[in-house]
Amino acid sequence: MNRLNNLINRLCPDGVVYFQLSYLADIGTGRHNTNEGLNEGEFPFFVRSQEVRRLNDYDYDEVAIITSGDGVGVGKIFHYINGKYALHQRAYRIHITDSRLNVRFLFHYMKATFFEYIQKTAVNSSVTSVRRPMLNRYPVPVPPLEVQREIVRILDSFTLLTAELTAELTAELTARKKQYEYYRDELLLRDKSISVRTIDSLCKVSAGGDAPRDFMSKVKTDEYTIPIISNGIGENALYGYTNEAKIDKPSVTVAARGTVGYTEYRDYPYVPIIRLLS
Repeated sequence: MNRLNNLINRLCPDGVVYFQLSYLADIGTGRHNTNEGLNEGEFPFFVRSQEVRRLNDYDYDEVAIITSGDGVGVGKIFHYINGKYALHQRAYRIHITDSRLNVRFLFHYMKATFFEYIQKTAVNSSVTSVRRPMLNRYPVPVPPLEVQREIVRILDSFTLLTAELTAELTAELTARKKQYEYYRDELLLRDKSISVRTIDSLCKVSAGGDAPRDFMSKVKTDEYTIPIISNGIGENALYGYTNEAKIDKPSVTVAARGTVGYTEYRDYPYVPIIRLLS
């Protein structure tokens, strides 16, 4: 950080100039729909989420940043690509055309600020889509390239370290999960004398319906604090927030669509949707 501070003090002690993104980059969309995606294919296919699918043809061959125009990934910066790729018709690619801007610098800056920016500029209280004018007007700082490169070096090193730690933790988590499953089966399934009852004789079971669209936000607000839970796994199950819970006691949820059978214990008030059983 000392090197970075020295560079800033020497090269831009009075601050930096901001430019609208449209003056620095070529912004466009793809031509594909999600249902065209393949599990295997020659080129990466970026849709409207963190998931990367595959296709056997491509739309662009360049260095670019990808963000979603709508859907679950709206306003999120998931992808940086260098090479040939295909793109969803409602995803945006941002290709730098100004030599004063480092693409990796913009990638890190957008990951830190873009979602908050569109929240402030959206017409509705909840962000449902990103429109081209919002991208065009997005303000980007352009410090000297040497400063940008040093910022990128620091942040990329942390990104690499995070990836390494994540891989190690994933391996440890997998081992612990297998250990848990072994002892669970030993404790609960081995003794055939244990009395077995049907769930409906012990619990009240209900199914989630439609999302409360007139009383919800994609992000947590002062008004909307109750999670809306779908059939997704982990963080992907969070659909948004509302103001009144349907389930207000500790419960178990079971996915009846999509990730069928996925089970999770929830000890907080929530609203189940899309056939999520509680």
